Amino acid sequence: GVRLLLHGLCSNTTVKSLDLKGNNLRTMGAEALGKLLRQNKSIRSLTLEWNSLGMWEEGFSFFCQGLRANNFLQRLDLRNNQINHQGAGELAMALAQNTSLQELDLRWNNIGLLGGRALLNCLHSNKTLKRLELAGNNVPGDILKAVDQALDHNQDREAILSEAQNQVNILSKEVLSLKDEKCKQFLDFVNTVDKQKEEKARSEKMSAARVSQLQEALDEQCSIMNSLKTKLQMTEAALALSEQKVHNLGELLNAMKQEQNCVAECHFRELQQQKQEGADREGRLLHDLSAASEKNLLLRNQVDELERKCKVQQDQLFQVKQDLTNTTAELKLRAVEAEERLEMEKRRFKQSLEDMESLRVKEVDRMTKHMEASERSMHNRIQRLEAIRISLEEELSQVKAAALTERGQAEEELIKVRSQARLEEQQQLEHLKEKLRLMTESRDEAQNCCLKQKEMVAEAQAKAKQLSLYADGLRRRLDELQQDLDSKEEEKVTELNKVKVELQEQIGHLEAERAAQDGLREKIAALERQLKALSSNHREALLDKEGEISLLLEKLRMKEAEISRVREEEAQRASFLQNAIMAYVQGSPLGSHSSRK
Repeated sequence: GVRLLLHGLCSNTTVKSLDLKGNNLRTMGAEALGKLLRQNKSIRSLTLEWNSLGMWEEGFSFFCQGLRANNFLQRLDLRNNQINHQGAGELAMALAQNTSLQELDLRWNNIGLLGGRALLNCLHSNKTLKRLELAGNNVPGDILKAVDQALDHNQDREAILSEAQNQVNILSKEVLSLKDEKCKQFLDFVNTVDKQKEEKARSEKMSAARVSQLQEALDEQCSIMNSLKTKLQMTEAALALSEQKVHNLGELLNAMKQEQNCVAECHFRELQQQKQEGADREGRLLHDLSAASEKNLLLRNQVDELERKCKVQQDQLFQVKQDLTNTTAELKLRAVEAEERLEMEKRRFKQSLEDMESLRVKEVDRMTKHMEASERSMHNRIQRLEAIRISLEEELSQVKAAALTERGQAEEELIKVRSQARLEEQQQLEHLKEKLRLMTESRDEAQNCCLKQKEMVAEAQAKAKQLSLYADGLRRRLDELQQDLDSKEEEKVTELNKVKVELQEQIGHLEAERAAQDGLREKIAALERQLKALSSNHREALLDKEGEISLLLEKLRMKEAEISRVREEEAQRASFLQNAIMAYVQGSPLGSHSSRK
């Protein structure tokens, strides 16, 4: 049935997760799984718990070949499959060439030392596996630590690669945008130069024509002087407007500086808030660690209580043995007393044989009743001990379930902390990009204003060239005004340079903030490693306690076998005593006399 199902799934493109837990898959099923892994490209999660795949070596090797060829599976569960060191070696060869698997669960198999070494060696070539569970496989602790270190190295490597890729993408986008802006600025500058040249040529032609007209029409000089005066007034008004614009630009620059100071203060406040949040998170993590340590102490106390209960059970068993020995001694003493009484009765009362027989029957009944009562009490004690053992096993299962739930909650909290840190970094980067865009827009506006002022100065110069000899003073005045404008332009350039320097300083502060965030990440990674070490120690302690409990159960079984053996011996002895008494009574002369009568 599994072979037909997997054959149908080979061409399926919608199933993402497949769970075949506890289906008793054999060689044909393992081969069908290998074929499925070769052909299917949609399954991301595969669960094969409780299937004993490791017992079928050929089928499991075929399955490993399929896993080696698959590049889409991300999670694989192989718990309780009786995989030995040979199967672990084949699985390691498959993992060395697989590039998609991220999680592998091999708990409660029989991998051993050789299998653990093979898996550790394959991690040197596999850079995608992030999680590998090897609990309950008789793997030494040093190999488990080395495996954990290799997995941590893979996780760190993937995180570093992702961050580097993101930074490269951001830098490439910035470089392209800067190139586009520079090309646009260069084209604009070339166009402005061409326009200025054309305007200069036109102004020269117009000045030549006007000079000829002035030489021909000297009578119109008065009217021209009046017009010149009006033009001077217009130029003065234009200069006043330009000064007002320059003043407004200075105010705008001051406002921009104030905004930049406000933004820097906001950044400083945000940094302080982030530092406080980091300190709060560290406190929470330390609190969680203390809670985990307290839980470990509670578990140790529970284990100590279980050991005390086991000791109490052993004391009860010892008391039961003593009771058995006492009963056997009492039986022996009673048997001796019965023999003595029989001899005395034979000597003294030969005629009262019937009374003696009735007394003997009564004593036998009383002995049988006493034996039955003792057996019932022993059965009751054994049932109580079994009930206590069952309750202890249930308490152990509850403790294990609680430990697993606590570990899952701790992992979920770590995942939430990582996602929150990533979201905060993305928001900060977007905020910085918006600020850079606003600064570039303000810079473009300032450049446009400067270009407009330059165009106005060029127009004033063209008008000054068209004037006659009387306009020499006006030309000098225009030169002075041009010098003032140049000085103001230099001041603007210096102010722009200052703004650029301030932006670079802000960028340096942001890089320092990023370094601080990296330090926080390293602290979080150290805390995660501490949690992993604590969880591994807790697992080892649980395994040790389980081994001790199994030893105690074996001791209980041995004690029960000894009790049953003692019961059988006592029953045999009682039967032997009864037969001996009957034979003795039948062989005595009183018995023969009664038979004759």
